[in-house]
Amino acid sequence: MKRLLILLFLIYINFTLAEAQNKFPSQIWHKGQVVTTDGQVVAGLVMYDLDNNIVQVQRQSVETFGASNVSQFEIFDEIYGGIRTFYSLPYALATDYETPVFFEILTQGNEMALLCREYVATDTRGMNNPMMMNPMWGGPMMMNNGFRLAFNYYFFKDGKIRRYSLKKRDLMDFFDDREDEVKLYMRKNRLAHDKRGDLLRITAYYNQIK
Repeated sequence: MKRLLILLFLIYINFTLAEAQNKFPSQIWHKGQVVTTDGQVVAGLVMYDLDNNIVQVQRQSVETFGASNVSQFEIFDEIYGGIRTFYSLPYALATDYETPVFFEILTQGNEMALLCREYVATDTRGMNNPMMMNPMWGGPMMMNNGFRLAFNYYFFKDGKIRRYSLKKRDLMDFFDDREDEVKLYMRKNRLAHDKRGDLLRITAYYNQIK
C-alpha cells in the first residue's frame, strides 16, 4: 500500500511538471514573496502579470498588488531552476510619463544593470514547432501552441533606464567608454549581441573592468 501511494505521488508530480512546462512562467503559481513599499514581506505562492504590472500572492486568499505598491518581488522558478527577482522602477512604458513598472533584473554591478521584461509573442516562423525561451538563461524549450516567450532588454546606467533595440550597432552605445575592450571580449568568447545569456556575460564583464 505504501509503495502504491509513493508511485501515485510520483505520477502526480510528473503530471504537474508536464502541465507546467506547457505554460508560460506568468501562467504558473511560484513559491516566492512580495516586498511592499512600506517594507511588508508577503510570502506565499506568487503569480505575476507584466502586461498589467500586477503581482498576486496566494495564501489563505489571493492578494493583488500593483507596481506602485511593491518595491520588489521574487519567485523560485521550479521548472527552469533558480530565483528570479523583479523590481518596480519608474519608466515611461506606454506614455511620456514615468510610472512604476516591473523589470526582471538579470545582472547588476556598480556601473550598470541589465534588465528585461518578458512577453508572449506569436511565432510565425514555425507554427508547428515554435520555440519557448528559458527565462533563466535563454535556452530553447519546445512548445507546440504557436506562441513563444520573448524579451525586451533594458540597460540601467547613470540613473536612467534605456531600452536596447537588439541591433548590433546600438549595443556599443551602452559601453562606449570601454568599447574596444568589450568588443574584444565578445570576439574572444564568441558572444552574440542578441542572446540573453550572452548579454548577461557582456554586462557582467563591463562592470568588472569598470
